Amino acid sequence: MNITYKPIGYLHTPHKNVTGMPVQPSGAKGVHGTLTVLPEFREGLKDIDGFSYLIVLYHLHEICGQELTVTPFLDTNPHGIFATRSPKRPNSLGLSVMKLLEVENGVLLLDNVDVLDGTPVIDIKPYVPDFDVWPAERVGWFEGKSGNATTKRSDSRFANPEPVCVEE
Repeated sequence: MNITYKPIGYLHTPHKNVTGMPVQPSGAKGVHGTLTVLPEFREGLKDIDGFSYLIVLYHLHEICGQELTVTPFLDTNPHGIFATRSPKRPNSLGLSVMKLLEVENGVLLLDNVDVLDGTPVIDIKPYVPDFDVWPAERVGWFEGKSGNATTKRSDSRFANPEPVCVEE
């Protein structure tokens, strides 16, 4: 089975380098960026301005390869990739909940932007608290650490040492 996605748009952000970026949207409050939707998909933005927040799914285009065990930014111990939000995933997909400030001519002005400039966007979904907020009895190894995401910045541990990813 071959699964193929194509970008619906691109994020333009102040984050020009992976190193030093916020590690989660909670650490990017007040950081604005834009999502420019490609012309052929702009009709799909109808009524999006009625939402405060959006779930943005994107391709982690500067990450190459995968690791099934990683030491995430918020911990010093290794964990399985699926128990983290680290970027070196089998499928290079990222997800952020961003605040929608404005929509004009196919461009979304966003807040809480924790994504690298030029990132291809795969999909946009409305954030609906009745659907998307669940009380959690446990948060695994994030217990006592998730609050640190507001100030933690990424380092070079997942940065691509090569200028361009080469497909295997």
